Amino acid sequence: MSKSFHINTILAQAGIKSDEATGALVTPIHFSTTYQHPEFGQSTGFDYTRTKNPTRSKAEEVLAAIESAKYALVTSSGMSAIVLAFSVFPVGSKVLAVRDLYGGSFRWFNQVEQEGRFHFTYANTEEELIAELEKDVDVLYIETPTNPLMLEFDIEKLSKLAHAKGAKVVVDNTFYSSIYQRPIEDGADIVLHSATKYLAGHNDVLAGVVVTDNAELYEKLFYNLNTTGAVLSPFDSYQLIRGLKTLSLRMERSTANAQEIVAFLEQSPAVKEVLYTGRGGMISFKVADEKRIPHILNTLKVFSFAESLGGVESLITYPTTQTHADIPAEVRHSYGLTDDLLRLSIGIEDARDLIEDLRQALEG
Repeated sequence: MSKSFHINTILAQAGIKSDEATGALVTPIHFSTTYQHPEFGQSTGFDYTRTKNPTRSKAEEVLAAIESAKYALVTSSGMSAIVLAFSVFPVGSKVLAVRDLYGGSFRWFNQVEQEGRFHFTYANTEEELIAELEKDVDVLYIETPTNPLMLEFDIEKLSKLAHAKGAKVVVDNTFYSSIYQRPIEDGADIVLHSATKYLAGHNDVLAGVVVTDNAELYEKLFYNLNTTGAVLSPFDSYQLIRGLKTLSLRMERSTANAQEIVAFLEQSPAVKEVLYTGRGGMISFKVADEKRIPHILNTLKVFSFAESLGGVESLITYPTTQTHADIPAEVRHSYGLTDDLLRLSIGIEDARDLIEDLRQALEG
């Protein structure tokens, strides 16, 4: 599907008309791990499924198109996508990253820094990032919005400043997805997704995505992925394609629901602060009485107390003990990720039921 089409068309028609042999409308699942050569010295373009798989290739075509990029690679998880992206940077590279990060990203960053592979500097605000970009930086790493404080950063402005210093820009686009943000268009060199979340959208696929418009970077990424083998299985690639077809509809519904829920939370006496950017399905809020958090989590009936996000079902997460538990408390507290914060991933249920569920748990 050409990226010249509008995104809703690309998504709805993801993978269709791709089986010339039978005319099957739906992308076939190619389970074969190896492929026969037509003759000596010839290839169908597929030789071994770790290197390239027809079903996985269809998923990658769609993902590149919706990110306005030429190339995409799908991996076995969001974390393997991060590891793959960093594999193209030399050992010793200086990385400037936003301070508010997914806990798994911080855990890996901390590990590789201790091993001496990369050096990390963290900044809390856009102003701090700009100041740090005056120094020696090789890679700028941005989550926007951040997880879970929902801070937004100007990708275009920061990309220009980073490129002027010779640095590459990596953006985690998991929270907004390609519906609300396409960082390649704003100058990013590499875009990441935990496709487990909004892209697949049904809490039944573990996957990651690395996207780039840079041919040289893609060749390195492709080589490293083929070498290390953290590829997505054919079945999960098919599931990802199927999830992508409703991405736009799901994002619109979760946003509409989230906006109604934010209006309720802002008026609730049990809530002292609401963190929301105005779009997307991710909301964080701080409760007035931190001691009531166990009661809140145990009382909810529609929301599920679980990690992850971006599915059709609404989830509530306590970052302190779940997604961000590996970040030391003093570090978390220093930038505002305090123990009174809860994170919501808003699904596609009826907003009235979600609001009533929160009301009875927060105020009951």
